[in-house]
Parts: sequence; structure tokens; C-alpha cells
Amino acid sequence: MTGQQRREELMRRLRAAEGPQSAGALAAALGVSRQLVVGDVALLRAGGEEILATPRGYVLERAGAGALQVTVACRHSAERLLEELLCVTDCGCGLLDVTVEHPVYGQITAPLRIFSRADAEQFAGAIAGTQPLCQLTGGVHLHTLSCPTPYHRDRALASLREKGFLLDARD
Repeated sequence: MTGQQRREELMRRLRAAEGPQSAGALAAALGVSRQLVVGDVALLRAGGEEILATPRGYVLERAGAGALQVTVACRHSAERLLEELLCVTDCGCGLLDVTVEHPVYGQITAPLRIFSRADAEQFAGAIAGTQPLCQLTGGVHLHTLSCPTPYHRDRALASLREKGFLLDARD
């Protein structure tokens, strides 16, 4: 298989995937090394493919048809991370990313792509024993939420506010 054929197969697998695909799993399926997959993804991105690296693996950027996006400012301790994620996913919305404002690097944004309780629990388990990005800023961070309807958006915002996660202008 040539490099071009491998990259075409990689894209085919990402398009057909129902969730994130790890570099290791893709490498095993293609019969190549993980490093080769990482390099192929870099080449595909350079060629214009919108491939995101999430904590659970690679996904194609797919804007949800008609989904509303809203950016919210939140604050919480590392211990309450899962609770915050579940506030959003249990209301039918997803967390697209997290952003913090670093004093040296400026804005740092990381893709999350958390759309379900299972995604949230898997992410929380994966970062156990490490420090989430929000710890760089005393717990303050932004999330871009993706919500199917205004009703779902309003439910997620109310849940975040009720649990004390949502920052407002008075904070």
C-alpha cells in the first residue's frame, strides 16, 4: 500500500467511525506503526482535512446540522470536573472544547468532543491523576457547547448555574 492509499484508507475509516479512533487502533488496522499514522494525519491536515485530535482519538470535524454553539465561562476545582461535564451532557448538549487564558502562552484551546455521559466518564477517568487545563487559571475556563435546540441550551445553562459552575459578570 502506498502512502497515498494509506491516507485514503485512513480518511475512509475516520468517515465511517462512530467515535474517536486512537492512533494505535488505526495503526493496527492499517498494519503500520502509530508514528506513521500520526505523520499521515499531519499530512492530511496540511492538505485541508479537518481532523481533530481529542483525548480519546482522532475525529473528523463535523458541524452538527442546526446545532447551536454557545461559549460559557465556568469555574470549578479539579474534583468537580466530571460533575460539570455531566451538567452539560445530561441536558442533551456536548462540550466541543475547553479554553484557558495563560499568562505566557495566551489562549490555549483543547478539543474535547464530549457528547454523552459515557464520553464524560471516560474523559474524567483518562485525566485522573493529572491536572486539567483549568487548574492553570484557578479553575476559570471557557467551554464551547453544542446544543441541538434553544431548549437544550437553556437547560444546560440553568444546570451549570444551579450547580455554581457558571461565571457571570459579578464574579
